[in-house]
Amino acid sequence: MNTKTKIVLLSLVAILSACQTNTSDLTTTKSYLTGAKNFDPKTINFQAFAGNTIVSPPGMLLIPGGSFTIGQMDEFITAPHNSERRTLTVSSFYMDKYEVTNLGWREYVDWMSYVFGEYNADIVEATIPDTLVWRNEMAYNEPYVDSYFRHPAYSFYPVVGVSWDQAMAYCQWRTDRVNERLMVEGKYLEPFPYDKVGPKCYMNEQEIEDFLKRNEDHPEYAQYEKEAVEVPYHIAKECGYEGTEVPAENGGVSTVTMYRLPYQWVRDQFVFNTEKYLMSNKYTPTMGKSARKDANGHDRKITSSDGVLVTGYRLPTEAEWEYAAFAPIADEENYGSPTDGKIYPWSGLHPRDLGKKGKGQMMANFVRGRGDLMGIAGAPNDGYVITAPVDAFAANDFGLYNMAGNVNEWVLDVYRETTFGVMSEYNPYRGNVYTKINRDSLTATGCLTVEYTAADDKRNYKDGDMTSRLDTDYPLDTTGLSEEQMMEVKIDPTDILAPQITNNARVYKGGSWNDRIYWLNPTTRRYMDQSKASCTVGFRCAMSVLGDQN
Repeated sequence: MNTKTKIVLLSLVAILSACQTNTSDLTTTKSYLTGAKNFDPKTINFQAFAGNTIVSPPGMLLIPGGSFTIGQMDEFITAPHNSERRTLTVSSFYMDKYEVTNLGWREYVDWMSYVFGEYNADIVEATIPDTLVWRNEMAYNEPYVDSYFRHPAYSFYPVVGVSWDQAMAYCQWRTDRVNERLMVEGKYLEPFPYDKVGPKCYMNEQEIEDFLKRNEDHPEYAQYEKEAVEVPYHIAKECGYEGTEVPAENGGVSTVTMYRLPYQWVRDQFVFNTEKYLMSNKYTPTMGKSARKDANGHDRKITSSDGVLVTGYRLPTEAEWEYAAFAPIADEENYGSPTDGKIYPWSGLHPRDLGKKGKGQMMANFVRGRGDLMGIAGAPNDGYVITAPVDAFAANDFGLYNMAGNVNEWVLDVYRETTFGVMSEYNPYRGNVYTKINRDSLTATGCLTVEYTAADDKRNYKDGDMTSRLDTDYPLDTTGLSEEQMMEVKIDPTDILAPQITNNARVYKGGSWNDRIYWLNPTTRRYMDQSKASCTVGFRCAMSVLGDQN
């Protein structure tokens, strides 16, 4: 063996040895770089954690990432050509097993009503679905207008009438409520005093004095409300009004003077918001008895490095949604391209179950033909004339229900017809707006505000269409407007060529109870303004997976 050959072999051995790192050397008990002990209160008490501590977020399934081919598989001459085929990769993520239900949304509305209803009715109003989406000029749908959202008969049916904006606000609320629960259960926070806000958010005179003394550095908290209210005697007694006289003819109801906590305090200090807790210097919640300690032995706030908090609920990207719908799981027969030959989220090319157990049963809730929404009496097709319960029909190979039919679902992306031609090969998404958090400013619901510049807005990146940046949301009904008013709002009802695709056009996918089977193919895509809602559009949440993608 000559010298040159020996050098090559030694080089290969060195490379292989470097690749085979002994992971047992990577430990959190001490620094593998300096040898210093971690979790040592005699030093800086550096606390080192590793791994993904969140096993599975509530209501979600793990969707293992991988490569697949996105986009239209068949040629439809009359269909829009807006989904060019591309092979790409998405990382692992979590996704809701079911579409968000009316019951799940009512929990959100009731929470917002309890916390903010006595202070700011507009906040609560913004969370309520638009039930008027059920109205049809040539149909009698008033029972749905009145009952679909609120009646328990529809509790586990998908919520509809919610806009993309509302869905995003729901994701933030869900993130904060899950993180609040994890913090309280881990004893990193004391349970929040829900009895001090909402319908029972009153204090007696001594309590309001103590409250103001504790918050002398917050003069805005002195804007409390003083009210004379009628309350049952037992409530007055609980609030410290034992001496209040209760006229017998008043049926045990006493009129007392009470003080309502100021809205600013509820917004700033009471409402748990994940970013506000992690980043704001104004937010200092009560620590629990088992809170983690700093080097001086003092309770400290939980940080992102502790791995206690979930990363955040959000809408799935279009690529994630399509990947999850097709569920491309490799097996011995289709290892290379598991989606080849798949038209719908279930296996096979037929809308009915062809297996022995459920042979002949419909696989989704959709319109079979003109006027046929459910089949005939005694022999129904899918059995539902409008939406169906979110667990109806069979799940796909990932265990997700109703990824086709029932309701269309909002996704995160801004719509552009040519997006698939310029998308990234890894985790593609159009809609990035790179924001920075303002630590000193809060929204009406107690979240930190975000800021960005025009250069940070990437929604139009490589879209090749300057007109999509124009604001063309003009009202077409000019009845009753003067010529001056028409000029002021720049109404041009004759401009039929004005672009309808703007920065607020968001993608929705999946097909619905009121769609033909074409739209049940996961590659199809449509759009609607993010402030609009429909009786055929709902949503489900997703969450990113951190660390190991296997």
